[in-house]
Amino acid sequence: MFGVLMILFFHFILKKMITGFQEKTWPWIMGIYENQLSMILKGARPIYILGGMIALFFVTIFLTIIVKPTVLFFPDSDPNNIYVYVKMPGGTDQNVTDSITSIAEQRVYKVIGKNNPDVESIISNVTIGAEEQGFVSGTGTPFNRGKVSINFIEHKLRTTGVSTTEYLEILRREVKDIPGAEISVDKDANGPPTGKPINIEITSENLEDLVADAYAFRDYLKKMNIPGVEELKADFEMNSPEIIVQIDRDRAQRLGISTGQIGLEIRTALYGKEISKLKQEEDEYPIMLRYEKVTRDNIDALVNLMITYRDMNSGMLRSVPLSTVAKIDYTSSYAGIKRLDQKRVITVYSNVLSGYSANDIVPIIKREAKNFTLHEGTNIKLTGEQDDQAETIAFLLKAMIIAIGAIFFILITQFGSVSKSLIILSEVIFSIIGVLLGVMIFRMDLVIMMTGLGVVALGGIVVRNGILIVEFIDSKIAEGMPTRRAIIEGGKTRMTPVILTATATMLGLVPLAVGLNINFATMFTELNPHIYFGGDNVAFWGPLAWSIIFGLSFATFLTLMFVPALYELDYTIKLKMKKRKNLKRIKELNK
Repeated sequence: MFGVLMILFFHFILKKMITGFQEKTWPWIMGIYENQLSMILKGARPIYILGGMIALFFVTIFLTIIVKPTVLFFPDSDPNNIYVYVKMPGGTDQNVTDSITSIAEQRVYKVIGKNNPDVESIISNVTIGAEEQGFVSGTGTPFNRGKVSINFIEHKLRTTGVSTTEYLEILRREVKDIPGAEISVDKDANGPPTGKPINIEITSENLEDLVADAYAFRDYLKKMNIPGVEELKADFEMNSPEIIVQIDRDRAQRLGISTGQIGLEIRTALYGKEISKLKQEEDEYPIMLRYEKVTRDNIDALVNLMITYRDMNSGMLRSVPLSTVAKIDYTSSYAGIKRLDQKRVITVYSNVLSGYSANDIVPIIKREAKNFTLHEGTNIKLTGEQDDQAETIAFLLKAMIIAIGAIFFILITQFGSVSKSLIILSEVIFSIIGVLLGVMIFRMDLVIMMTGLGVVALGGIVVRNGILIVEFIDSKIAEGMPTRRAIIEGGKTRMTPVILTATATMLGLVPLAVGLNINFATMFTELNPHIYFGGDNVAFWGPLAWSIIFGLSFATFLTLMFVPALYELDYTIKLKMKKRKNLKRIKELNK
């Protein structure tokens, strides 16, 4: 049925429209183009076109600096997952952490709702798997950490109309004031794993100076109230509780017991000692001897631990309580010390609130870091996402240079002319004007990764259209046609394939740019195509598609107007140089 309808539509409607367009509309457009191109090629106008394009390039860059579009490393979209991280003081019992996590979970339900159709699941867990992304502790099971995960259904199936970014901001306000706990709210990141948007590494060889400088700098930045910073935190735990068993060495020596024996007895009581194995068929299970949990968790019981030993002086077996040779002290210490390139390091980090960019906040922190007074030997460096971003920019620039170099080599091989190759390559450079103007006019984010890939991909498309024009002009000149007439004829003849290829590319990218989704299966089976705009893919691939669309639309103008003008300018310069050489030769012959 669909095929029959398409055939009937073509024969009775579309065919007439195509005929009218080809015989009337398109020749009229080509005539206007021919007149405009003739005007451009007259006199010294090609040099003005080149100068104007160079001026427009620098003006566009200047406007970009003034307008300051939001610069992102990866696209920022509505999250599919939101995480609420709970961090209690070091040494907190997991039951206490669980109770605080439950409070955070209740507040999540207060914001999200009990039966929200957009939510797939809400999962809470404590200790294992509860650490914040990018900051996994190496000091054992973190009993002081909890996490609440909110998982949303696919974008196309959501019905409430509330953006998940709105939920993210509301949750940040609702859970931030739980007493005794550090709360942070984060979302799933687009692209590969990167560091935190704000990631400050403070290094020093002196631990005391390092701790003092790190916390002083964190507090200094907090007082500044920099817009967009969620909450600055340090990954260094300096209040981890400890129980120290202090041995009275003189008394232990008089009793004939060594410190090693005391330590071994305490370890056996707490962690156990393998005394045998239980074998069942092919499997073996260790049999561990240690105190019951009730006794292990009771400090008073451990103090009265009976240590049985053989007296080093008399050789007799003796048994004395631990309290006879040792006493218990309660203190706190550092939970762990991290190193980077063999230097002690403390990381101060934070997420960035929605509507802000790390590229706006990090320069402020860098400026303040230069003015902040530090102990000798302490260094401050901003890393994380910024390092990955700098590497990506360097990679894209390198890829762009390599691509342009390869294209330039191929063009020289094809045309045997450096000037003609430069004319075609100039399109690639100036097409960036279209990308930047499009981003500013439509107030879009400048996504470094996807926009950079779009510019690199744009190079191949633009060069192809330039080759169409230059090659056809060369063939007409080879047939004996005057140069200017050949340029006009080349532009007019190649206008159709240039417009068609550019339009086909741009229209083909529109669904990806706007997130147009059509279910062709249900369109035929249920007569319902389920058309909707948006989705998860448009946030990621949209900037790439828009970059190519903006750049290619401007590059089409460059192909049809700028390239012929440069060809005319190249021909005029070569003609003048040839005349000068001939005059010089004539003068030499006359002498």
